[in-house]
Amino acid sequence: MSAKIHATAVVDKSAEFGADVEIGPGCVIGPSVRLGDRTRLIAHVFIESHTEIGSDNTVFPFAGLGGTPQDLSYRGEPTRLVIGDNNVIREHATLHRGTARGRAVTTIGDNCLIMGNCHIAHDCIVGDHVIMAQTATIGGHVQVGDFAFLGGLSGVHQHGRVGRHAFVGASALMTTDLIPFGSAIGNHAHLGGLNVVGLKRRGFTRDQIHDLRAAYRLLFAEEGTFQERIEDCAEIYARNPHVMEIVEFVRADAARPLCMPRD
Repeated sequence: MSAKIHATAVVDKSAEFGADVEIGPGCVIGPSVRLGDRTRLIAHVFIESHTEIGSDNTVFPFAGLGGTPQDLSYRGEPTRLVIGDNNVIREHATLHRGTARGRAVTTIGDNCLIMGNCHIAHDCIVGDHVIMAQTATIGGHVQVGDFAFLGGLSGVHQHGRVGRHAFVGASALMTTDLIPFGSAIGNHAHLGGLNVVGLKRRGFTRDQIHDLRAAYRLLFAEEGTFQERIEDCAEIYARNPHVMEIVEFVRADAARPLCMPRD
């Protein structure tokens, strides 16, 4: 079946649509846009340009996708926004394209829920099954791992990292990197422990959570230097993929410091 386009929608002739696409009243679709099968734009959605959206996505009214990046270095280069499959993007959310001096693409994975008024800035990488609650905002070049949860009104500073299965509390301001499975709270945010509730909901076993807790206590203990504790974790849990994910996250070359527990 061809795309179902409302009579009041404005669609650039270069736009491409998969099967059973629905474009509701008042939508504006700019050049170099592609919508995958069964994707729905409910009404008044604005897609500026150079945006690829996969299959089975639903975009709610007044969302703005593929917008010009809010970066003074941008000079009109044909950068992109790429969105995967089965995402829900709610009212007034804004997702911007990349920049030439960055990755030149902003990437959203599959099965994400981007709630109302959220903002995803240029050159970000958002993984699969990510939830951004109302008005959560991530700055340019931010990386958000799979299954992360960003609470309402939270913010992540540009170039920041949020690891897989991590939890950012409501109104928390992240100026540091949050380890996988970690839980951050406060303004400015500090590490408050592990995201145990999230791990249980996603089927992590009691033994897996126990090992993560033990590794967390070792990594953020008072004895020795932080570097020594990292090496101890790597040695003790060398065969534990979840703990080693934290170790590798900590070891990675990063633009932001690490989110730490409060003294």
